[in-house]
Amino acid sequence: MSKPRKKLHVRIPPYRSPRNVWRRDLHAAMVEMQSRQRVAYVATDRLEVRIQLYLDGASAVVHDVDNRLKDVLDALQGRAGGSKAVRSLVAIVPNDRQIYRVIIEKSMPPWQSRGLGHLWVRKLRERAR
Repeated sequence: MSKPRKKLHVRIPPYRSPRNVWRRDLHAAMVEMQSRQRVAYVATDRLEVRIQLYLDGASAVVHDVDNRLKDVLDALQGRAGGSKAVRSLVAIVPNDRQIYRVIIEKSMPPWQSRGLGHLWVRKLRERAR
């Protein structure tokens, strides 16, 4: 049996209010790509996350990156509202404390994106000191 891959790339659906609906949309996209790409993470993995949000017009002004980051990290953990003690969805990443580096950016969507952003999750690449 081969080792599971550790790099996940997901196209992020456009933001929908309320935020828990968007978290469920995100999670569904993540689960689909996780299955297709055969990616799995365990509690001992140290990870980095890169997020490219495409927001147009007023959306770019209204949405704070810290709020959208929280939504993405919660979706990765299988959280979309309700009790923190009970996950309503399957976790992609066991715990967000495993994430050591985050890069998040918002920009206007390129014409070919259809408004879909990008999410990359991969093992942390240690920087040379």
